[in-house]
Amino acid sequence: MAAQGPGGSGGTTSTYIDLDYITSNDFSPHQHANNLVLATNNPSDPTIDLTTPLSRVLFDLQEIDSHIHTLTSRSALDILTYTSAQNAAAQRILGRVEEERKRLNESYARLENEILVRHQRAVDAKVNAQRSLEAIRLGRVVQRILGLARQFEIILADSGLNTHGKQGKEDHGSLVRASLSILAFRDAMSGADGPDLARISIVKTLRGKVFEDGEAKILDFARRVVREFSMSTLSSIHAAGGAAPGPTFREAEHSRARFSSATHILYLLSPAPRIDGEKMTKKDFEPEYLLRALQSYLQTAITSSSAAIGRALGQLPMLDRALLEASARCQNVVALEVLLRGIVPPEHPLLQVEEKASIEEDDSGDDDEDDSATHSNASGEETFLALLLNALDTASLPSYFWRSLASSLSSRVSEILNRGGVSARTLKSQRETVRAEIRECVLRGSRMPKSVVLGDARATAIGEEPVGNWEREAAVMVQSVVGLLGR
Repeated sequence: MAAQGPGGSGGTTSTYIDLDYITSNDFSPHQHANNLVLATNNPSDPTIDLTTPLSRVLFDLQEIDSHIHTLTSRSALDILTYTSAQNAAAQRILGRVEEERKRLNESYARLENEILVRHQRAVDAKVNAQRSLEAIRLGRVVQRILGLARQFEIILADSGLNTHGKQGKEDHGSLVRASLSILAFRDAMSGADGPDLARISIVKTLRGKVFEDGEAKILDFARRVVREFSMSTLSSIHAAGGAAPGPTFREAEHSRARFSSATHILYLLSPAPRIDGEKMTKKDFEPEYLLRALQSYLQTAITSSSAAIGRALGQLPMLDRALLEASARCQNVVALEVLLRGIVPPEHPLLQVEEKASIEEDDSGDDDEDDSATHSNASGEETFLALLLNALDTASLPSYFWRSLASSLSSRVSEILNRGGVSARTLKSQRETVRAEIRECVLRGSRMPKSVVLGDARATAIGEEPVGNWEREAAVMVQSVVGLLGR
């Protein structure tokens, strides 16, 4: 086979090697080796002789090496000339590239000095401005908290909260305003700036020594007012041995206003945490402090009445006084229900403001009664009484009082009967007298105190009438005591 050199001069160096096949892209050394083995061996022979194909391959390699040597020797000058020209061209290109690289480096350095350095300075200035703005914003919030703390301390000082034992010195209305200052502080601390504010020393000091201490004093005042709530005059009548004058209008009005302020304070200061950063809705809010104080008041009245009547059932001469005290406590519960029915929850700053649908007025000429009913429905909000009744799962506070008292008296009567003796025999023999006294106790306790109604012409009339279905409650009370005596 003939082959030509790089310079174009031809020369035959091999007559049997197929260089085109060997240098083609489709050449396979495995296939070439297989062809050599098949060409030098009989496929039907059980043994294969690899010596001949190996010699053939070695000979071919020697021929190819000789061919390459001949071509390179013949075209050495052309190869060197071509390589020199390519090298010179590459050096010229490299020189131009180095010049461009230096120019680009100089341009980048100039741009870096003119743009990147200035940009970094601008970034630093932006960060400093943002930090200054954040500091100013936090400073304004701290200033507002300082104002709240100063206002809070002034209100506490003017309210006379620390003047214990001096009647008429406590300004309960000021304490409601102080509660709003506490809520404003809570709102600031629970907002987005709360974590940053909590790290400021003066805010931590105000939080502990001003707001938390003041809140504890205000809550103690409100709980004490609820705990000491009393509108009944039955106990004073018994102590005086006859008729005793009830509280004056001014005293009754002051007591109602004081109790109303206490309930507002307990409602406002009840925990109202944010949910996922959003304010709690009014329907999801549960005034924990208010409900707990009212429930504690009812439970104390029930427990005290149960203990007194339980002891008196074992010593019947004491029953009259014990039942009178129970009637007085129930009258207080009746008064409590009336007052709570007229107290609407105040606006809570930490709760979401619910949009109220506007009510269109009817132009078709309704009478005064319909107008008042419409106004009542339009402005009817859930009162404190509804919140308490829902928490107690009852329909009436006097009914809850008598039925809870009746359930506790059954066990005490059973104890007296199980012990036996004179007390049990006397109780059984006097069961009709006990029945009449318990019935009279429920009747007295179910009468609304006159001092509950505002000083108008209805005070006497309403005060003489029992409230609720007192006969049913009397039957429950009688059955809890007398029902066990007939067995």
